[in-house]
Amino acid sequence: MQIDISRADQDVWPQLPLAAWQDTYSTLHMWTQIVGKVRLALSPRLNHWWEVPLYVNAVGLTTSPIPYAGGIFEVQFDFIHNRLLIQTSHFVTKTLALEPRSVADFYREFMAALASLGIEVKIWKMPVEIPNPVPFDRDTQHASYDAEYANRFWRVLVACDAVFKEFRAGFIGKSSPSHFFWGSFDLAVTRFSGRRAPQRAGADPITQEAYSHEVISAGWWPGGGEMQDAAFYAYAAPEPAGFMQHPIHPVQAFYHPQLREFLLSYDDVRQSTSPRAMLLEFLQSTYEAGADLGKWDRKELEKTAT
Repeated sequence: MQIDISRADQDVWPQLPLAAWQDTYSTLHMWTQIVGKVRLALSPRLNHWWEVPLYVNAVGLTTSPIPYAGGIFEVQFDFIHNRLLIQTSHFVTKTLALEPRSVADFYREFMAALASLGIEVKIWKMPVEIPNPVPFDRDTQHASYDAEYANRFWRVLVACDAVFKEFRAGFIGKSSPSHFFWGSFDLAVTRFSGRRAPQRAGADPITQEAYSHEVISAGWWPGGGEMQDAAFYAYAAPEPAGFMQHPIHPVQAFYHPQLREFLLSYDDVRQSTSPRAMLLEFLQSTYEAGADLGKWDRKELEKTAT
């Protein structure tokens, strides 16, 4: 199935109720983990696991270039034409259809496609950051792909990515790109104070590396668990005293004590008269709360208005 692009472009912030695409979401989560783990296995390690994420592009999600055998290759989820594209700098390409199929079948076909291109890679087959994980090559439970909702998901990412990049541009300190993390299945952008963070007692090495320095992070994820539908989030790590009580905007945003994050419903943003303005207001006010209470050197970290 191909999407009517002229119609899709008219709905910049589409509806994305979790109940309507939960099965597709769960399957896509596993497919992106498989592709993401290939990037992880073959990429030089970067601070805070920045070699891990995928990135939003003009048709879906991409690994960006991955070095291999004197060249590069790139893997791209195309949610317009419903295909997975593997392109190499050696002028060879492989394409897999994105359609209803099990995670096990996707894993076998994808790894076989890489091998046919001369790309030999081993990944840990166990999914991460989900309850009751099943190895990819044995997962026959997740086998859904609704092209309409996969496309809506991507269009939400496109809209969010543009605002996140606009927000990021106002910060001259260290800041992450707009990252899609396939483990947690969310799009995020993170600012750093420049100071090291205290060691987290009992944290695993992955978490220690992710939060080795003070951060204020914000993002979007499709929902689940404590938040049933899609939402924007923002948190500070370490969280400064008074953060949860600090007034933020817009008025629809609230602090979730279990998640220890400020949340703003995606539907509140989508249905507002200016989704961009509402989202920027949320990003800026939560950042200011964390930066002021955490005593960040804002004069040195923020771009001066001209």
